[in-house]
Amino acid sequence: MGHSAAVWDTRAAIAVSKDWNGIDQVMLRNPQGASAKVSLHGGQITSWRNDRGEELLFTSSKAIFKPPKAMRGGIPICFPQFGNCGSLEQHGFARNKLWTIDEDPPPLHPNDSHGKSFIDLLLRPSEEDLKCWPHSFEFRLRVSLAADGNLTMISRIRNINGKPFSFSFAYHTYLSVSDISEVRIEGLETLDYLDNLGQRERFTEQGDAITFESEVDRVYLGTPNCIAVLDHERKRTYVIRKDGLPDVVVWNPWEKKTKSMVDLGDEEYKQMLCVDGAAIEKPITLKPGEEWTGRVQLAVVPSSFCSEDLDPQ
Repeated sequence: MGHSAAVWDTRAAIAVSKDWNGIDQVMLRNPQGASAKVSLHGGQITSWRNDRGEELLFTSSKAIFKPPKAMRGGIPICFPQFGNCGSLEQHGFARNKLWTIDEDPPPLHPNDSHGKSFIDLLLRPSEEDLKCWPHSFEFRLRVSLAADGNLTMISRIRNINGKPFSFSFAYHTYLSVSDISEVRIEGLETLDYLDNLGQRERFTEQGDAITFESEVDRVYLGTPNCIAVLDHERKRTYVIRKDGLPDVVVWNPWEKKTKSMVDLGDEEYKQMLCVDGAAIEKPITLKPGEEWTGRVQLAVVPSSFCSEDLDPQ
């Protein structure tokens, strides 16, 4: 756990409480009143609110809050597999496991701590995990909330195994939107993508921006480190900055698929959009002792801001 003592009251910045299943959850706050909530079930961010108290992440009204089931919404972590393209359960096991608070993590850059409230979590494989995925690892996750309300996730995965292993990864980010038909994504134009609705066939994006009129389930490849999700009705833009994550998943189940999902309301596809920083097409391979870092920073800005203003770094 961390905070910047010189700036504001540290005791108010971080609170640990129990959810209704008795699982610890951590609330991070900043001086302006923004907040983020992280559950130790899955290391999943379940809430991110701005300084006006508006919820910025989508959670289904029919979400099942019952471990080991992953909750539909927030930001589940997909590791060591994304989707069903492997031998493990859908999206891997990290999102269904109980994480611990890491009291003494290896240090990060001072910029990742200064002026932020943050929590460090740790996942190590259980005997059961090693039976289905026989690789020893340490997965360290830092979630931080900055004074400007930006939310940052830093994942550090270390191979403590005697042999190399490979994995895919995503921060499966459910953004709350006013109406999916009023939303567009900028920054993915002209890129190749794998279409999960068509046997992962490879296509090239033709649109000036991505808009939504039907089900979309794509993995965009070789993406820039900064993309924008514009919500016209709310006149706000989500800015997603990432590092170590070359791919971006874009997903909305639309009407027909939603009706087949028990943990999503029939009309709720209109209020959500998943845009994930990810490493999927080329899995990450770690030799013994090697560590990988993947980070995403989420910000919200007024929509007068446009993609020309985006800093490519």
